[in-house]
Amino acid sequence: MGPIPLQRDIVHRPGTVVAGQSGDPRLVARTSLPGIPLAPSAARRFVRAALADWTALGLPTAGGFSDRVTDDAVTVANELVTNAVVHAGTAVELLFRLEDAAGAEPAALVLEITDHHPARSVRDGRAERPDPSEYGRGLQLVATLAESWGITYRTGIKTVWARLTADDWESLPDTSPSEEAARRRGLRAGEILAPASRRAERDDAGWAGRGALSFLAEASDLLAGQLDEDLVASIAGQLLVPRLADWCAIWLESEGGGPAAAPRLAGVWHSDEEGTGLLRPVLEKEPLRLSGSVGTGPVPIPWPYDAAGEGGTGAALAHRIAAGGRTLGAVLVGRKGVAHIPDEAAALIADFVRRVGLAVGAARAYTRQATISRILQRGLLPSKVAEIPGVTSALVYEPGDDGVVGGDFYDLFPCPGDRWCFVLGDVQGSGPEAAVVTGLARPWLRLLSREGFRVGEVLDRLNRLLLDDAMEAAEAAALMVAAAGGQQIQDGTQSRFLSLLYGDIVPLPNGGVRCTVASAGHPLPLLLRPDGSVRPAAEPQVLLGVVEDVAYESQSFDLEPGDSLLCVTDGVTERRSGRLMFDDGDGLAHALAGCAGLSADRIADRIKHAVHAFAERPPDDDLALLVLQVD
Repeated sequence: MGPIPLQRDIVHRPGTVVAGQSGDPRLVARTSLPGIPLAPSAARRFVRAALADWTALGLPTAGGFSDRVTDDAVTVANELVTNAVVHAGTAVELLFRLEDAAGAEPAALVLEITDHHPARSVRDGRAERPDPSEYGRGLQLVATLAESWGITYRTGIKTVWARLTADDWESLPDTSPSEEAARRRGLRAGEILAPASRRAERDDAGWAGRGALSFLAEASDLLAGQLDEDLVASIAGQLLVPRLADWCAIWLESEGGGPAAAPRLAGVWHSDEEGTGLLRPVLEKEPLRLSGSVGTGPVPIPWPYDAAGEGGTGAALAHRIAAGGRTLGAVLVGRKGVAHIPDEAAALIADFVRRVGLAVGAARAYTRQATISRILQRGLLPSKVAEIPGVTSALVYEPGDDGVVGGDFYDLFPCPGDRWCFVLGDVQGSGPEAAVVTGLARPWLRLLSREGFRVGEVLDRLNRLLLDDAMEAAEAAALMVAAAGGQQIQDGTQSRFLSLLYGDIVPLPNGGVRCTVASAGHPLPLLLRPDGSVRPAAEPQVLLGVVEDVAYESQSFDLEPGDSLLCVTDGVTERRSGRLMFDDGDGLAHALAGCAGLSADRIADRIKHAVHAFAERPPDDDLALLVLQVD
């Protein structure tokens, strides 16, 4: 997912007039952010953009925003928005206001963060919580940086505000409208927009103060959500060089390779591009591995450049990359021409490497999950579908993009008696539970179909099998509760509901085929005639695995040459765009009607593209569709 697009308006907030503000609409900026993990990042960009705008306009008239003021405002915005997203979980309104100096009162910046869950109390930071890089540092940090802060409750909303005095404005050379003054203001605005972690100059003295917090906040944001460990390493190297080191190298342990497998060199970064070519061969000869006994602090390493033939001296420190008590790799940083790396910088690098460890661990967990899902998916779906004489089939299957094995499945297979059966199903949920049901349902369907049961009877028996299996799972859970002394056990089991479209096709002597279908809680198949007319080809019935005493019925009809039958899962019909769904107002039928005269492949392709184009974001559910067209 990319950055959140910001809609920022420099407007005056109605009803809010502060001493010294003079009602100037340029002194207030506001935006709305969704309640998602990317909101804090968007808030930081928004605050920097507002400060840059005010600087470019020559506001405040007394001077410009110092790095301290900028970093404090960005950090407070990050913490307040993180608190709102994590603990309220609603959309967030951010208002950023500049109060110009008035009399004895210095100029100040005011941040107001409003969420829509006032029943939730604001966290004070004293309760134990997970890592701050994920949950924020709480209001203790805000109280440290802000002159004052507070909470305002209104009907349906809660606002947390913080006021930061700005008594160390940096003087701008000139606030006149001259070209030179405008140029200098523009340069300062550009510096504000460039986060401290990305500037090239090195200032070790700044790490003892708030600069470290700003660097770590930006670094955490860049590392969070990366799903590839090599990309994590690349981002980490570019953040470290040249801001904290002249060069760095990162090794990653081979997952599952065991202690005998040497760590691989994921990358080398140098402030001088030519230095990379000299350093890499030296580091490749002796892979760096740190044992768990060294902890996560810095470990001095001999300067490697003598072996590179460049000469000179310097200091090098190694840090173990770890997550969950496991060693994932190592980071080696170096500075030329110094005897040691300052303690402030070394401590900051250690804190940064801990975040790198979390990011690498998360990327590996995602990779493992995605690999398992792909293996499961291949095992749960047919390796090939049967070809039906006189009928062309086209299949589209796209699993959801979350890396978890989905609940949609399909099949098309021959049966005795010159019959061919087709299946399109959707299991409730996803992941292992859905995989279990899919792994049961598809073989059961093949077995029942080949035993000669009619379409409705196949669904009756499958329903009974699902209910029996659910009963066995419930009895096993009851035994577990009894063994635990009556305490409820959360084992992650779900009710095994299944929506299914099942049918068979029998070729007719004079051309065409006889099709019999039954739908159990599934989107109804649509029949497209060559003249463009579309109608449902089945009747809705209850889901499988829900009701015991139910008799499923089937509908039979003839498919003539040129007729097409479209079968889909709810990933098509329930594709969302805001409050709208793709099949609202018979949207799928209208899309299919425009496919008259197309081949089966082109019908499938056009419906797939219509589903994707219905909303800006990619589909978040499995998408499966099957087209059967009589030649």
